[in-house]
Amino acid sequence: MSPRAVVVGPPGSGKSTVGPLLAEALGVAFRDTDDDIVERAGRAISDIFAEDGEPAFRALEAQAVATALDEHDGVLSLGGGAPLTPETRALLAKHTVVFLNVGLAAGVQRTGLSSARPLLAGVNPRATFKSLLDARLPVYREVATVEIETDHRSPAEVVAAAVAAIEPAGARER
Repeated sequence: MSPRAVVVGPPGSGKSTVGPLLAEALGVAFRDTDDDIVERAGRAISDIFAEDGEPAFRALEAQAVATALDEHDGVLSLGGGAPLTPETRALLAKHTVVFLNVGLAAGVQRTGLSSARPLLAGVNPRATFKSLLDARLPVYREVATVEIETDHRSPAEVVAAAVAAIEPAGARER
């Protein structure tokens, strides 16, 4: 079994919005590994970060991603930092990966620099977000088979671009 598409990107790129819409457009189920982690751990991601630290969270995340890649045949959305793990990047090489790219201004506006996002909490969340984008962009591009700019597109436009990129033309015409 293999996901039809794996959606990656930084916070605010639209993974949680676009993922379910993409699954609907493709006629498949949607799954989010962040939800899997919360269900398995029995607590919020921000609590895992605060109580156990980022390395412990990344270990849980890598396991959740590996399991989902093996079990799920629909659209799979990964947490923003999931591709940072080398083992996860290796697993993603075998899949269609849709990178939702978001710029600094749109990302900051969409996240609202929420305290629910543990890596954006701190003294200067905007600078933290910029640093996160700078560090992760090469990783997202390394794993991506498709890159879609999301800054000036509605979720429906992002979904349409993703479907066009991952489905053969003949399959869309049926």
